[in-house]
Amino acid sequence: MFTPLPDGTEQTVQLPAAELYRQAKAELDDGNYSSAIKLYETLQSRYPYGRYAQQSMLEMAYAYYRTDEPDPAIATANRFIKQFPNNPHVDYAYYVKGLANFKGEMSVLATIGGQDPTERDPQGPKDAFNAFNELVTRFPGSKYTPDTRIRMRYLVNTLAKHELHIARYYLRRGAHIAAVNRAQGILSQYPNSSSTHEALAVMVQGYDAMGMTELRDDARRVLANNSAAAVSSDSDLSKPSWWQFWK
Repeated sequence: MFTPLPDGTEQTVQLPAAELYRQAKAELDDGNYSSAIKLYETLQSRYPYGRYAQQSMLEMAYAYYRTDEPDPAIATANRFIKQFPNNPHVDYAYYVKGLANFKGEMSVLATIGGQDPTERDPQGPKDAFNAFNELVTRFPGSKYTPDTRIRMRYLVNTLAKHELHIARYYLRRGAHIAAVNRAQGILSQYPNSSSTHEALAVMVQGYDAMGMTELRDDARRVLANNSAAAVSSDSDLSKPSWWQFWK
C-alpha cells in the first residue's frame, strides 16, 4: 500500500508494517471488516514475518467470520495454528475456527426457513464440535472455554438428535436391528444429550418388534427411570441465548 501525494499520484515508498497494522485495526474496530481484510492481506504480503503479521492473521480470521465467510475464516485460523502453534493467542485461533464452522452451519439453516438442524448433514456440527473440543482439551483455562462448553452442549444435542432421526427412520422401515444399533449409539456417544429418553423408546420398540422380550424389558426399565423432566425441550435447544449473537 502506498501513500498518496497531493496531486493524487502514489509515492513509491511503502507504508511501514506498524502503520498498515494500525489502519487495519482501526477498520476492524469500526466494523469495516472488508476494508480491514484488504489491509491485513497487504500487510501479510509485504511483511510476512514479525509480530504484526501474526496478529493480523488472527484478526483477519475474525474479520472473515464477521463477514459471513466461514471458509476463509477457517482456512486463516488453520494457517495460524500450523505456523504459530506456540503463540500465546493460539487458543483464539481454535475459538474462531469453531465459531466459523458453527456460524456457517447456522447461516445455511437460516436460508432454508425453519428446517430442523438435526435433519441436515451433521458434518458442520461435527467440525464445529471438533474445533471447540481441541480448544477445551488443549487450553482448559482459556477465557474462551466457558462459552465454548455452552456451544458444545448445543452441538452434542444436535448430533444426538440427528442420530435419533435415523434410528426412527430405520424403525419405520422395519430395519429393527439398525434402529436399535443407532439408538444404542446415542446412549454410548451422547449419554447426557436430550435424546437419551427417546433413544430408549426406540430400543423398546425395536426389541419388541424382534421378539426380544428380555432386552425389551431391560430397556423399558431404564426408560421408566429416565425422568422426562430432565430432558430439555426442543425450544430450548433450537434457540439458545446466543442464537442471534455470533460475536
